[in-house]
Amino acid sequence: MGANPVAQPPSQNQKLIELLGMEKMVLSSKTRAAQSTSESWMRYLGFPGGILLFLLIMYLPAGAGLSGSAQAGAACFMLALVWWVTEPFPTYVTSLVLMFLLLVTRTSDSKAIMYVLGMEVIWLNLLAFILSSMLVKVKLAKRMALWLILKFGRKASWALLAFVIIQMVLAPLIPATAARAVMTLPLMIVVAAIYGATEETNNNFGRNLFLLNLVGISVLSSMTMTGSSANLIAVGLIETMGGQRVYYMDWVRVGAPIAIITTLMMWTLGQKLVFRIAQQDQTPKLEGGLTLVDDQYAQLGPLSGEEKKSIAIFSLVLFLWMTDALHMDWFGVEISAPFAALLGAVIVLFPRYGILQWSEADIPWHLLIFSAGAYAGGLALDDTGAAEWGVRMLFGGMDLKGVPFGVSYTVVIAVMMYSHLLTTSKTVRTLIMLPIIITLAKALGWQPISFALPAALCIDWVVGLPISGKPNVILFSTNQYSVMDNFKYGVLTCTIGVVLLVISAATWFHWIGLTPSFWAVAP
Repeated sequence: MGANPVAQPPSQNQKLIELLGMEKMVLSSKTRAAQSTSESWMRYLGFPGGILLFLLIMYLPAGAGLSGSAQAGAACFMLALVWWVTEPFPTYVTSLVLMFLLLVTRTSDSKAIMYVLGMEVIWLNLLAFILSSMLVKVKLAKRMALWLILKFGRKASWALLAFVIIQMVLAPLIPATAARAVMTLPLMIVVAAIYGATEETNNNFGRNLFLLNLVGISVLSSMTMTGSSANLIAVGLIETMGGQRVYYMDWVRVGAPIAIITTLMMWTLGQKLVFRIAQQDQTPKLEGGLTLVDDQYAQLGPLSGEEKKSIAIFSLVLFLWMTDALHMDWFGVEISAPFAALLGAVIVLFPRYGILQWSEADIPWHLLIFSAGAYAGGLALDDTGAAEWGVRMLFGGMDLKGVPFGVSYTVVIAVMMYSHLLTTSKTVRTLIMLPIIITLAKALGWQPISFALPAALCIDWVVGLPISGKPNVILFSTNQYSVMDNFKYGVLTCTIGVVLLVISAATWFHWIGLTPSFWAVAP
């Protein structure tokens, strides 16, 4: 009688094959799990804490410097802020509560509150997710990623550079940083394993790989206004509060050089200085891993008709985004970023000739509702004067009136850059800081955009801690690096960003007319 067969554990190759399944790109509407005991306590205390702060601000004694409507608006917003940060409920539920409170406290009327759902940036968010769903369905994103790894993956430094290129390509196309993290994470794990970095056996190649991808996912999102939803919110605030329009190419020529230079500097500094890669880790340890990547790429075959169609559609949309300032001369009408995306979405969803069915479009409605409520709160702060009061509270101890532009600018950039260490939401930071920065610029006598646009570039640089953003949590879950590894790498990245933004204000930004002379004093 033969022995019963014993189930064999999956081989390393089988694991690698499973990891290369990259098709899913789903953003869950569920509240993420608490990452620590302290965070669990924050959730328990966040609900009563938000209500308590609401009551304290709502019933501040007369003479606190706020009008009645501004006081009510600040109370509503601070309640929502506490709930957004501590997450006793999903963020979209908090946004709906905020919209209702703005109405019942008579801070805003119903028309103003509901208007936000029709704002251009909300539509651009929705349409961008339709286009990114197309990219995933036809496997074009997977093809690009696998091709780059095959071309650059035989030496450690070039393998790291390949991921910089991957994230650089994906950033303008897919506005959700968490989605890009989820899409590329399997490939990161595969390449890490090829170079001997696993959950059980960490090495500096793995630390560099995952932290450089974190920088790529976050920092490179600041290359374009469509790199993240928070960027679009910032553009909307600059236009509605500052009265200045930011075109797609305006953002690119300001944000792309800073983001690309910083990422390339971290590519060099990470492997040469922060986490030096040992000589034995410079070459692949699992040659079969690259063979598996090659097999997966070969299975994709030649470009399909749908992939070619997707490339054509994205090329058309990107062309219209990049040339928006020239449309009046060319067409006699301006095709704004939302309408360029709308054209692309129409083609994608067109019956018989399109690529997607409506049911296949992965649209995170919960994020759109969250953004709408956040917009309603931010606009209420501006309309009631509460944002101006916030400026006085935040910068009251600093006498920035009469100081050179460069000094005020440096303070604003540093505060905006490192503020991500205190809150886990880019959108919340945008809605708190941008109205304050715009109001501050006006009070100091500078053009709002000279402060607000460079500050908006800092929104995406959430790289300091594992809880600073959704991609951070996703990548940290691989156990390839520690909290201190993350902090050291992230703070260096942000410091380089601050230095480059300050240098740019004195040179590049001034030459293109964004900022005044660095040592100028407002009249």
